[in-house]
Amino acid sequence: MAKPWLETYKAQHIASEIVLPADNTSLVDIFERNFQKFGSRKAFVCMDKAISFAQLDQMSRQFASYLQGLGLKRGARVAVMLPNVLQYPISALAILRAGYVLVNVNPLYTPRELEHQLKDSGSEVLIILDKFANVYQQVASHTPVKHVVVATVGDLLGFKGLIVNIVLRHVRKEIPAWSIPGHVGFNKALSSGNASSYQRPQLALNDTAVLQYTGGTTGVSKGAELTHRNLVANLLQTDAMFASVFGSGDLPAGEVVLCALPLYHIFAFMVCALFGMYKGNTNLLVPNPRDIPGLIKEIGKYQPSFLPAVNTLFNALVHHPDFKQLDFSKLKVSMGGGMSVLPSTAEAWEKITGKPIVEGYGLSETSPVATANPPNIDHFTGTIGIPMPSTDIAILDDDGNHVALGERGEISIRGPQVMRGYWQRPEETANVMTADGFFRTGDIGVMDEKGYTKIVDRKKDMILVSGFNVYPNEIEEVITKHPKVLEAAAIGVPDEKSGEVPKLFIVKSDPSLTKEEVQAFCRENLTGYKQPRYIEFIDELPKSPVGKILRKELRPKA
Repeated sequence: MAKPWLETYKAQHIASEIVLPADNTSLVDIFERNFQKFGSRKAFVCMDKAISFAQLDQMSRQFASYLQGLGLKRGARVAVMLPNVLQYPISALAILRAGYVLVNVNPLYTPRELEHQLKDSGSEVLIILDKFANVYQQVASHTPVKHVVVATVGDLLGFKGLIVNIVLRHVRKEIPAWSIPGHVGFNKALSSGNASSYQRPQLALNDTAVLQYTGGTTGVSKGAELTHRNLVANLLQTDAMFASVFGSGDLPAGEVVLCALPLYHIFAFMVCALFGMYKGNTNLLVPNPRDIPGLIKEIGKYQPSFLPAVNTLFNALVHHPDFKQLDFSKLKVSMGGGMSVLPSTAEAWEKITGKPIVEGYGLSETSPVATANPPNIDHFTGTIGIPMPSTDIAILDDDGNHVALGERGEISIRGPQVMRGYWQRPEETANVMTADGFFRTGDIGVMDEKGYTKIVDRKKDMILVSGFNVYPNEIEEVITKHPKVLEAAAIGVPDEKSGEVPKLFIVKSDPSLTKEEVQAFCRENLTGYKQPRYIEFIDELPKSPVGKILRKELRPKA
């Protein structure tokens, strides 16, 4: 297959391949070295409370010892249902250090969703925030969970934590009543673990590290089985791709990565937590990124050099007047992922910060980063960039044939970051893997002569109007350029005459916006069959916890 991106690597001085460590290595080896190397540095900060790399080493060993004391077998699954609080990195590292498998759980799951994931993964331990304990209580008897550790927001915040917990429970009344017989408090579990009795397991690159649940390209939520090799590879790939900005070695002390995206999501787990610890960053954990004024204060106080986000978060920040007043002199990279970054958002971001958004692309199944723009670009490219080192990208037709450069096809990925498969679902795995090892993403893209790929849309989001393909992203990109539009989402709705027609949902930035103005703007910018037949103004678009717009929630229910 042609690899036009190799010339781009040369021009950008990017290594085309990574060198994986020996097979008897794991994430644990890497981070144990870094605990020593960065000992006194702040590893994570949350609500102004910091823990150093040395403290993270000690606490994660203690917690690993506690978990090992439960008598779990090697490779047991341990579920973590926490927002961005200090207990998350301690728990995640402890699970890996104990020789178990981390199962990331969305704290906003309904009881039905939580029950499915706990049963499907076979999780024997659940680490959960008290705010969500009531959800687990409703399905506890239907799950394989034997041990429950309940954390509170204030656990590790000292005296301030007592105040925080009182406010959450009694003033804001954010903690629903719950009862889980036999549960253990997080601090008690932590203190009962003896770091000196911790038994370090023999782990290898081929061992499973994480089950990352995803809807995949279709169907029921399933666990992408990510090995230590997958995650170590993606660390090294990210390091190689971003070396021109962050250097190929350790970062100097004091550099901060903003972690406003949820750590249970693979994007933040890799580019904030794992990559940050690998480089010696301080991770600034933001438990509630929906509090935009509070988030802006944190950005102003800590001045991150690395700011990963999704389009909706970038967009919310640029539309807040206080954001424009911040000092961006320390900002090196703003990385967009999780969903397409809209040109209107990227333009506003660059105007305010002086830095372009560096868009990347990946999925839970690819650990996650599969492509990225080189970080030293001087303007937003509107593409998802070039393949990561040691990664092949193929654009395939429905029959699995490679299409010519410039033609549309399904983006397919081959590399050391591609998952082992879906947990205990060999048929589902076979459905998304080609015979020569490519993972078929379900996203439609076009690659240019320099190896840059542009996502056109998801296969199942495509709208078919009288035989013409209409891609929602194109409609959304056009309409969000209108000065009175804050956000937009397009879907296809049934039509007797055309089969389907586009419908547009709009969140206004100016209440004076009318449907007639939208129609006139679309007429100016879109050919006839692409113009929305229906326009609906709504107060808020449905989004996933990571901020991705959920078009499926807007579709008419069957």
